[in-house]
Amino acid sequence: MKEQYLEVGKVTNVHGLMGEVRVQPWADSPEFLCRFKTMYVDKSHWPIRVERARVHKNMAIIKFEGVTDVNGALAMRNAVLYIDRKDANLPEGTFFLADLMGMEVRDAATDQVLGQIADVLTLPANNVYVVRGGPREILIPAVPQFVAEVNLDDNIMRVHMLEGL
Repeated sequence: MKEQYLEVGKVTNVHGLMGEVRVQPWADSPEFLCRFKTMYVDKSHWPIRVERARVHKNMAIIKFEGVTDVNGALAMRNAVLYIDRKDANLPEGTFFLADLMGMEVRDAATDQVLGQIADVLTLPANNVYVVRGGPREILIPAVPQFVAEVNLDDNIMRVHMLEGL
């Protein structure tokens, strides 16, 4: 089952004197975080409204409603921020990496189960799926040459296996 709330970043520090915080994004880009009007704090998913947000040096600078000074911003340091899945409008054919975790991976040619996605390495060139649970750990680049199908409804990914992979 897909989680309703998804982790998107962590408050790392204050920014300035007016209650803004610096957020390390756990998304493809900090711009993604700037699109949301409401975020949720920590595992309690306490909602907090976003007054304004912008990008600065690969970080999101966010001003939350009710956080008006340095002390309020300091109280948020190390907080993990979440979004509600229904608030995110992803382009067709894209998905959250969290939805891939635990997904069964099969060989597209033989339908043999290779294991499950245990981790996703986010590298500069492309993501790499770490598949465990089979006879050995397999690293699969997240590119169309290797990934034949991602079926979120059935929780199955089919991949093209190259000889020696």
